[in-house]
Amino acid sequence: MAIGWAIIGIGRHPDRKMAPAITKARDSRLVAVFSRDIGRARAFAERHGALGAYDTIPALLRHPGVDCVYIASPNALHREHTLLALAAGKHVLVEKPMALTPADCEAMVEAANKRGLKLGVGFHLRHHPGHREVRDLVQRGTLGKVWLVQGSWASGARGEMEPPPRTGLLAWWMDHSLVGGGTMMGTGVHLIDLIRFVTGQEVREVQALSDGGTPEHPLEWLVTAQFRLTDGAFAIMYVSRRIPDPHNDLLVYGSLGRTHTEGTLSTDIGGHLKVVSNQINTTAEYAEGDMYLNQVEAFHRAVLQGKEPDASGVDGLRVCQVTEAVFRAAREGKRVVLSY
Repeated sequence: MAIGWAIIGIGRHPDRKMAPAITKARDSRLVAVFSRDIGRARAFAERHGALGAYDTIPALLRHPGVDCVYIASPNALHREHTLLALAAGKHVLVEKPMALTPADCEAMVEAANKRGLKLGVGFHLRHHPGHREVRDLVQRGTLGKVWLVQGSWASGARGEMEPPPRTGLLAWWMDHSLVGGGTMMGTGVHLIDLIRFVTGQEVREVQALSDGGTPEHPLEWLVTAQFRLTDGAFAIMYVSRRIPDPHNDLLVYGSLGRTHTEGTLSTDIGGHLKVVSNQINTTAEYAEGDMYLNQVEAFHRAVLQGKEPDASGVDGLRVCQVTEAVFRAAREGKRVVLSY
């Protein structure tokens, strides 16, 4: 029997990535979609083969055959929309960032647990085969003890001092009250989760610098952060929308070797992994596949097998806690220690 999906929020990302992944996944179908603009909802539904189009969420959730809800509304609405879907008995895959505050994330996790439903977060980079191979190498001890992780994910155009403003249906990305931050909410949350994912460690201490987070410049476009992880490893990351010709990659250094994934921090599967160690010295190239399809099918397995999603609500909560610590460390100019 096919798993039925509904989508709340039908912007560019659901249109280009998630709706195609849902319709392509095994034993999956897109059942219904929601937009405040019923005309846009109907057009989206026709484009992707959904059966129902709605301009109210309660009506969407009453549509027959909805098992799971993918939420891609503005960040500030994630908690509200997740709680509505969970209250209606639906499993939820919510886009990153999970929510704007740890308290919101905790409420979402509690609601899912109370109802015995699955709550996942859209950290698609976990589903790149290169990143999964790095995690496996770390778990098998191929790299020895992990000492340092370095990650960067940036974008920009030569000669532009500010990233171009987003307008129209994307204008909410420029409204701090709706988005919660700038580059940290775009790519920073992904890197934080990826560092946690490949190392299997949590972030304990944070130091950071930011070019935003002030009344004059609420949205940050360049952030650097340093972390101390729970097993003693250090991590360094930078994210930005000011950097032209960026070198986006992830390096993991251990006592027995290192890995370097380059070109893998993207919305498409590509790039390569280089491994240098006592046991393995190799390079793997990636050119085919779909991280979003992998993400949808992994969520299906969690629902059908009663397991936690690959990126669970607790993962989303932890990333939100670290993100909040990055903002605080940059704002106050001091080290922030986390306790979970």
